[in-house]
Amino acid sequence: MTNNRVTVIGGGLAGCEASCLLARRGIPVTLYEMKPRRYSPAHHSEGLAELVCSNSFKAERLESAAGLLKEEMRRLGSVCLQAADRARVPAGGALAVDRDVFSRLVTEAVENEPNITVVREEVTRLPDEGIVIIAAGPLMSDALAAEVARLCGDRFLSFYDAAAPIVTADSIDRAATFSQSRYDRGGADDYLNCPLDKAQYEAFYEALITAESAPLHAFDVRKDVYEGCMPIEALAKRGKDAMRYGPLKPVGLLNPQTGHRPWANLQLRKENADGTLYNLVGFQTNLRFAEQKRVFGMFPALQNAEFVRYGVMHRNTFLNSPVLLARDFSLRSDPRIFFAGQITGVEGYMESAGAGLLAGLNAARRLEGRDPLLLPRTTMLGALTCYMTDATVKRFQPMGAAFGLMDPLDETVRDKRERYGKLSARSLAYYDTLTL
Repeated sequence: MTNNRVTVIGGGLAGCEASCLLARRGIPVTLYEMKPRRYSPAHHSEGLAELVCSNSFKAERLESAAGLLKEEMRRLGSVCLQAADRARVPAGGALAVDRDVFSRLVTEAVENEPNITVVREEVTRLPDEGIVIIAAGPLMSDALAAEVARLCGDRFLSFYDAAAPIVTADSIDRAATFSQSRYDRGGADDYLNCPLDKAQYEAFYEALITAESAPLHAFDVRKDVYEGCMPIEALAKRGKDAMRYGPLKPVGLLNPQTGHRPWANLQLRKENADGTLYNLVGFQTNLRFAEQKRVFGMFPALQNAEFVRYGVMHRNTFLNSPVLLARDFSLRSDPRIFFAGQITGVEGYMESAGAGLLAGLNAARRLEGRDPLLLPRTTMLGALTCYMTDATVKRFQPMGAAFGLMDPLDETVRDKRERYGKLSARSLAYYDTLTL
């Protein structure tokens, strides 16, 4: 290939991972990001790697799928995890970050890399030559979406995604909260818990299912909602106790004011390092802003809450990857084109970033005249990639890291935590032998 400059489209987590990996291998990169010239319905910051939903990257322990995924990515040199470790905020057993600090650190890493040229403009047509990595994410512009649709035909899919509200810390009624991580994992003050008794919960439930939703925007007319980001009002309509088995589950908690487990419980997680903002965990929503203030204010702790960001619902776009993509994340019909990030159908920040790492690594290996790196299903990234590109999958839906995707152990281990620990150890042993 005569043109060794790689074009990366999209400055989210996946695009930044791909760009930095390529650049550190001496390969010149042009990274296109349309902000601040244009913003998607959910983006607000000029920075790269902006987090638009939760500020949590999920569990850190290696006996969890999310923890193993992050450790594998560290072995691959993830720039996002380097930033996350510096921008972390207390979150029990999870890795959560101050989203502004995280974005700033990733932006600095990209802009300070001499082999990366950042171009702040919208891409409306794909380059005719050279390797291209499309990492524009689920909220790509209409013009770029049309280009991808031209490549992929009618197998271009979409669903809706939603974000949770954020409130100021000093507007929370602390007398109506208690501090505790679920099952006491992590720091004692990592989460603020907002308990409800049975009568309060039932009143909240009735108000929620009758509250007015915001109209969906004209940028898409589909009404599919991915389970992992379902609006709380949609979950509530599945049944009176649905929320008590989901975001409002009280298990692993003890209210010191009553000496008992709450009937239902909302957790608030620190949104920034200073602890001045809190996220309503699991409360993604599409309610009108005034309705969010009214209904969520039924929690005694939030009756005077100041919302710095209301929940929003926005389009999320992904490919029918099992049909379209090879295991190296290149397009089967045009191997010059790679895809990375959430558009491939991976679900989650780290899953998206991991796809960017692999797309960037395999683009680099292509230019270096080497075979692609096809990670085995004994690794979390490999198992996730195999699922994304498995042509036998007929009704493809987004997928996050899960031990169930990996090849089972050769031995039977009944204890789940021990089994997961062995699966993680097997995966990391493979990375110890890996030559990138």
